[in-house]
Amino acid sequence: MTRRGALLFAAMCVIWGIPYLMIRVAVRELAPVTLVFLRTGLAAALLVPLAARRAELRPLLGRWRPLLAYTAVEVAIPWVLLARAERRLTSSLTGLLIAAVPLVGALIVTVSGDRERLGSRRWLGLLVGLGGVAAIVGLDVGTVSVVALVEVALVAVGYAVGPLILARQLRELAPLGVVAASLALCALFYAPLAATHRPSAMPSAHVLESVVGLALVCSAAAFLIFFALIAEVGPLRATVITYVNPAVAAVLGVALLDEHVTAGMVIGFALVLLGCVLATGRSPEAVAES
Repeated sequence: MTRRGALLFAAMCVIWGIPYLMIRVAVRELAPVTLVFLRTGLAAALLVPLAARRAELRPLLGRWRPLLAYTAVEVAIPWVLLARAERRLTSSLTGLLIAAVPLVGALIVTVSGDRERLGSRRWLGLLVGLGGVAAIVGLDVGTVSVVALVEVALVAVGYAVGPLILARQLRELAPLGVVAASLALCALFYAPLAATHRPSAMPSAHVLESVVGLALVCSAAAFLIFFALIAEVGPLRATVITYVNPAVAAVLGVALLDEHVTAGMVIGFALVLLGCVLATGRSPEAVAES
């Protein structure tokens, strides 16, 4: 991995480790559909004018089908499912479960016959990282909502498919135009639902801060950085940030929301980091084929 790739990777590990905390705070007072509308609407209001000024929206008209597919699997469906799940799961656990994304991506790449094959070292890293999630679920969860777990599993699938659509069908388009249009489409879709789920009172300052942070930092800025990461290291390696995001989510959950430190979290944290190192390293098989 290049120095630029490493810096982009580190930035995304932190930026997309934060949303779990903010979502957990926001859904205490906002309905999931309202949160998604505010998050995407604010981010779109910032990015759409900039993309229009750069003439990066018109080229999207010819690729509206993959754009809609990307918007659905990467933004519209996962974000509302995450918000729903975090009403019943802690931010730490939710973040740790999302670590399944690289494994799902690896399976999709392999089944689809993509040239980006996985060597044994990378497969080992993916499995070790997933083992970290299993450690947390197996040792600490106890009785958890099955519905919430299924919702998080669907989020993981969406997060794995999104970068592949982006890399295969939207790669030649300007990243700013793609993310601006995706956020705007999602906001338009959820606007009627949000109108029927308005909060009965003005949300607290912490909730408003969380919404603004989700929109500006974790959405608008994060997607642009993520697109740059995909271009630098490829869609499969880019999803490996989800091995470090959970560690960030767990630390923030413990420090700011008084979520408990458990043996499973400690074991899982170590396995997540080991899996990340193994999965992002170039395998001997890949070197031999290059």
